[in-house]
Amino acid sequence: MSKKLSSLILVLFLLPTICFADDNKELDNLFKKLKKIQDQNIARNIEDQIWKLWTTHHSNNDLTQMMNYGTVLMNNRNYDEANRIFTQIIDADPNWAEGWNKRATVYYYQKKYELSQADIDKVIKLENRHFGALSGQGMVQIKLDNLEKALDSYKEVLKIYPSNKAAQKLVDEIEKVIKEETI
Repeated sequence: MSKKLSSLILVLFLLPTICFADDNKELDNLFKKLKKIQDQNIARNIEDQIWKLWTTHHSNNDLTQMMNYGTVLMNNRNYDEANRIFTQIIDADPNWAEGWNKRATVYYYQKKYELSQADIDKVIKLENRHFGALSGQGMVQIKLDNLEKALDSYKEVLKIYPSNKAAQKLVDEIEKVIKEETI
């Protein structure tokens, strides 16, 4: 085999790893910015960039297309079919946090809160900065009437994304409810 062909094969073999490393570096930079930005419009722009990276598979465009399709199904309340798609994504790449996150969202909509929490746990294990999963965990814990855990979830969101107004408001409201319940 020629040196050129050997080099080409090596590059093609390593390309997904190189792209994934670039995505991780980009995510790291975006999270550093998100933590510092107080301007809500700039923060939302950074959030959008993070979501784009999270919902784009690092090496398999078919999985990205499946993610997009499953999201459309979910948004159209076709939860059973969306669940099937997200489960296929998880089966194909169990290390892609967003497959777990989307399925957790479907379970939440289906009022299957324990299943939703189980998938959220997996998301957070794979991407501990996933403010979407942490927010979802807060919602699940509110439904399960575990306000302390919900409060902890939203506080974690604010450590990652301090200018998140929804999380700020929920922290204030949950703290108020907990205080009223203890009086």
